[in-house]
Amino acid sequence: MTTTTAAPTSETSGASRCPDCTDGLGQPREVRPGSFRERVHANRSVALAWRIGVFVVGLLFVALGIALTVLPGPLTIPPVLLGLWVWSTEFAWAARFFATFRRKASDAWAHARQHPVSSLAITVGGLAAAGAAFWAVGHFQLVDRATTALGL
Repeated sequence: MTTTTAAPTSETSGASRCPDCTDGLGQPREVRPGSFRERVHANRSVALAWRIGVFVVGLLFVALGIALTVLPGPLTIPPVLLGLWVWSTEFAWAARFFATFRRKASDAWAHARQHPVSSLAITVGGLAAAGAAFWAVGHFQLVDRATTALGL
């Protein structure tokens, strides 16, 4: 009994299985004829720069959303959702994440709309606590004191 393996095709996902995807960013989404993306993807070097730019912009929004997780309330959802949307314009894997995250974000938003007083109180209280923490760090020069204590 012999086993044969299929040759990689452009229909498989992932950079390791796609012979045309050597940039490590995964398989690009389909390009509609006559679209802006078709003009961008016509030149290989411009397409690579475009994909890297899209990845970086999406990463900045996702990182902002993750940084906002220290604050209570639904403040982390919009930047992460925006970052996933930016990624989903170019990457097939991100489109799947975006669909799942968008569904979960709508559930969280519906919960916040059902409980507006508690959601508002938690969000405003968290923002006030974060503002107080930033004020304290600046007023008491905590960064300077920490660097001095560490000998930096």
